[in-house]
Amino acid sequence: MGNLTFTMIKPDAVRAEKHAEILAHLVRNGFKIVALKMTCMSRNDAKRFYAVHRGKPFFEPLLDFMTSGPVVAAVLEHEDAVAALRKVIGATDPAEAAEGTVRKLYGTNKTQNAIHASDSDENARYEWSIHFTEKEIML
Repeated sequence: MGNLTFTMIKPDAVRAEKHAEILAHLVRNGFKIVALKMTCMSRNDAKRFYAVHRGKPFFEPLLDFMTSGPVVAAVLEHEDAVAALRKVIGATDPAEAAEGTVRKLYGTNKTQNAIHASDSDENARYEWSIHFTEKEIML
């Protein structure tokens, strides 16, 4: 499985109309888009997606943010996809992200950091299942 991962361009970057630039950045870094969709997360979808953070002080504000506007969800293909994507997007906090990474270029703060990337193959499969059916993934 290690050749697929999930990413989601967050509402801040979509609102700023940076989603096309971010997708182009990913493609330039060797990622192939095998599923792509602009959608709005329902509160229930966001609760499922971020269930690991339930009970943390930032959980409700995170749900508010992630349901505040459209997101762009994508399944990406690349060798060692999870690790490769996390390297290209940079640290969670844009202030700490390496130069040239997506979050350094387009993020504002730890929450409004432009993009999400799965942290494991298992989480990637779970996260893309919230947005895509199997027939929507073009392998």
